[in-house]
Amino acid sequence: MAEAHQAVAFQFTITPEGIDLQLSHQALRQVYLSGLRSWRKRLIRVKNSVITGVYPASPSSWLFVVIAILATMYTRSDPSMGLIAKIQEHLPVSQSLSPQSQTVLSAVLFSTALWLSLILTMRLILKQLLSYHRWMFEQHGRMSNTTRVWLALVRIFSGRKPLLYSYQASLPHLPVPAIKDTVSRFLESVRPLMSEQQYSRMQGLASDFQSRLGLRLQWYLRLKSLWASNYVSDWWEEYIYLRSRGPIMVNSNYYGMDFLYVTPTPVQAARAGNAIHAFLLYRRRLNREEIKPSFVPGTIIPLCAAQCERIFNTTRIPGEETDSVQHWQDSEHVAVYHRGRYFRLWLYQAGRLLSPREIESQIQRILDDSSVPQPGEEQLGALTAGDRLPWARARRQYFSRGQSRRSLDVIERAAFFVTLDDSEQGMLGDDPAASLDSYAKSLLHGRCYDRWFDKSFSFIVYKNGKIGLNAEHSWADAPIIAHLWEYVLATDSFQLGYNEEGHCKGDIDPTLPQPQRLTWDIPEECQVVIGQSLVVAQALADDVDFHVFPFRDFGKGRMKRCRISPDAFIQLALQLAHYRDKGKFCLTYEASMTRLFREGRTETVRSCSTESCAFVTALERGEEAETCRRLFRLAAEKHQSLYRLAMTGAGIDRHLFCLYVVSKYLGEESPFLNEVLSEPWRLSTSQTPVQQVELFDLVNHPDYISCGGGFGPVADDGYGVSYIIVGENMINFHISCKVSSPETERLRELNLFTLEQRRLRGDLIQAFKIMKGIDHIKPEELFQISRDTRTRGHKWKLGFKAFKTENRSHLFTQRGVTIWNKLPSDVVEAESLGTFKNSLDRILGSLRY
Repeated sequence: MAEAHQAVAFQFTITPEGIDLQLSHQALRQVYLSGLRSWRKRLIRVKNSVITGVYPASPSSWLFVVIAILATMYTRSDPSMGLIAKIQEHLPVSQSLSPQSQTVLSAVLFSTALWLSLILTMRLILKQLLSYHRWMFEQHGRMSNTTRVWLALVRIFSGRKPLLYSYQASLPHLPVPAIKDTVSRFLESVRPLMSEQQYSRMQGLASDFQSRLGLRLQWYLRLKSLWASNYVSDWWEEYIYLRSRGPIMVNSNYYGMDFLYVTPTPVQAARAGNAIHAFLLYRRRLNREEIKPSFVPGTIIPLCAAQCERIFNTTRIPGEETDSVQHWQDSEHVAVYHRGRYFRLWLYQAGRLLSPREIESQIQRILDDSSVPQPGEEQLGALTAGDRLPWARARRQYFSRGQSRRSLDVIERAAFFVTLDDSEQGMLGDDPAASLDSYAKSLLHGRCYDRWFDKSFSFIVYKNGKIGLNAEHSWADAPIIAHLWEYVLATDSFQLGYNEEGHCKGDIDPTLPQPQRLTWDIPEECQVVIGQSLVVAQALADDVDFHVFPFRDFGKGRMKRCRISPDAFIQLALQLAHYRDKGKFCLTYEASMTRLFREGRTETVRSCSTESCAFVTALERGEEAETCRRLFRLAAEKHQSLYRLAMTGAGIDRHLFCLYVVSKYLGEESPFLNEVLSEPWRLSTSQTPVQQVELFDLVNHPDYISCGGGFGPVADDGYGVSYIIVGENMINFHISCKVSSPETERLRELNLFTLEQRRLRGDLIQAFKIMKGIDHIKPEELFQISRDTRTRGHKWKLGFKAFKTENRSHLFTQRGVTIWNKLPSDVVEAESLGTFKNSLDRILGSLRY
C-alpha cells in the first residue's frame, strides 16, 4: 500500500508564520507496514539464499565441523596436518589476540574452508550422479544392481528438507549430442514420410553437412555448452518466442480450464476473491521457497525449477526487432479489466494480505462501477493481440510519458492480469460439447482485446463463476503454470471454500480504499493503430476451430493393465486417427521436457516413427489381431525410447536448431538445416501432466476434475492436440485447427474448399459482428448503410462505399456487400454470432457469387 499513501502521508502549507506541516498518521502507518513487509521478504530471501547456497549440506553442519575440529585439537591431534599453524602465522590480528585465541580463530577458519570444500565435493558428486540416465531405459519393474547402488548414493548425497531451488546448482548441464548421432536419428525419423527418391536426396544433404559445415558448427556449440548453463534455452526463448513478429495470441499463448463438472460458486466476485487469494498464497510460498521441488514421477530425481522465478510480476515487453521479458521482485496489486475499463486492485492492507472476502468485496465494487471507458481504452488490449511491430511502435510513441505511461506501468508491473468477463462459459445448455468448444475459444483469445496477452498469465472470471487462464509462453512452459493452476483450484474448493450463499468466508475491513480506476490519454492516431491490431487479431481468432471432449470409455488404468505406457498408447491412437482423417502420415511433434538439466525446457519427440506407421498400416489393412498387437507393442516401445532419449538430452530438434543459429551467426548457408527447420509440424501434440495428485480426492470428490488446457494449431493446415490424463478412467482432449484450411475436418464438413469460398465466409462473419456491435466499430465508418426499406429481404442492407484509391475498394467491406444483401432475414437477424455462423454454413454452398 506504500504507493497509494505516500502522496497523502504529509501535506504542508507555506504561511507568513512559516511552514504548516500536517502528517497523516494512518497513511504513515501504512507506509511503515508496507516497508516492514518488504524488509521481511528481503530477509527471507537472504536466508533462503544461504540455505540453498550450501545445499546439500545445511548451515548447522558448519557448527558441527567447527566443534569436531576443536575437539580433535584438544586431544592434541592436528587434523589439518599443519595448516592451522600456517593460518595462525599469517593472521593479521596476531598481536592483539592471545595465543589460545589465535589458535581457536585459525581452527575456525580452517573448519570453514574444510566445510566449504566438503559442500563443493558433495555437490560435484551429486551432479555426477544426476548425470546417470541408464535407469530410464531399464525395463519397468526390473532394476539393475548398478541402478540400485546409484539410487542409494543419490539418497545419501541429496540432503534433507530441500527448498524449491536447492537442487539447482547440482543439476548437470545439458549435453551436446554427437553430430553423427543427431543426423542418424533425424534420417530415421523422416524415413516413413519420404519416398525413396526424397530420402536418398536427404541422405546426401545430411552426409555433406555432417562431414563439412556441421563439424565447424558443432565446435562452436560445444564451446557455448562449456560457458553457458544451458546451450539451448536462451536461444530458444529469444528466437522461437521473443523475435517472432506475428501475434502471440493463438500462435503462442495457451489456456487452462476450470473443473469440468463443478462450479464451486455461481457468484463471480466470490470465485474471483478465493482464486486471487489462492494465487497470492502460492506466490508467498514461492517467495519463501516452501514449494517442494518437482521430481520425475515416482522417483527422487529432481527437476529444474528455474522457470518458477518468473510466474508472477512478469510481462513481455514489445520491441521492434525483438521483445524482452521484464520481471519485478514484487508487486502489491493486480490489474483488472471489466467492460472496457482498467483498474488497479491493491492486495495488501496494513502490511497483510487481503482475505478472500475482502478481495470479493473489492471485485464487487469494480463490477458495480458504472463509469464508461475513455476514448481508446476499451480495445486497448488488442495491441497485445496483434502483430508485435505496431505494438512496439505505439508503445514507444504513445505510452512513453504522461498518464498513459503510468497506467501502462500499473498493468505491466501487476502480479498478474484479471479479466471479469460478462459471458457465461462451461458445459452449458442442451449442447455441452459446443459450449466446451466456445469455452476453449474464449480462454484462448476472448474478444481479442479483453485480455492482456503480454502478462505472464491472465486470470479470467466469467459471469457464472467459471474461471480459466491464458498464459504467455516465452517465460516458461505449460507444466509450470499447470502446477500453479492445480494449487489454485484445490485451495479454492477444498481449503478456502464458500458460505451457504456462495460468498467467500471471513470479514471485511470497512476502511479498504476503492479500486483505482486507471486513466489514459490515447490520441486518435493511436486508436487507429488499436483498430488495425484488432482487425488482425479477430481474423486470426475467427480462423481457429476448437473441439474439447472428455473421453470416458477407458483411461490409463486399462492401458497400464495391458503393460503399455499411457502416453505411448495415446500417441499411437493419434497416429491412427490422423491417418484415417488424411490417408497419410505426417511429421508429428510431441513436447517432452529436459528439466533433468539445469535451465532445461523442452525437446521434441518425433512420434511418427517407422514402427508406428507399420502398426497403423497393418491395422488398416485388416491384418490378424496378433500381428497388430505385436506391431502395437513394438511401436509403443519405440515411442518410449524416443521420449527417454529426448528427456536425457539426446533429442534431435533442439540440437539442429542451435546448429542453425550458429550458422546464421557465422553467415553460413546450409541446405540441410534450411530444409530441416522449414518442415511443418502438421500434428502438434502435448500432454498436460497432473503433478499434485495429493491435492485432489477423486474417490470422494470424483466431479472435481480439471479439464486441462490447450493451444492453437502450429501449422495452418494441421492440428494441435493437447490432452490430460485424469485419474484412472478419463482423458480430456483439446483439438484445434484452422477453419480456413481445406486439409482439416471443419471445412470438409462445410464443403468449403476454395480460397474464394473461405474468404467470403470470413467477410460475412466480420460484417455481422460490425453490424451487431460485437466489435464496437461504427458501421458507418466502413459501410454505406442503405436506408431503402422498399426492397425485398432483410433490413440490414448495405451499399458500396466510395473510395478514392483502387486498393481500398478490395477491402472485405466491399467484397461481400452483394452476398450480404442476398442473405435471408433469419440469418442476418440471428441473435448470436454462433447462430449466425451455423445458419450461414447451411446456406453458403447454395448462394450464387
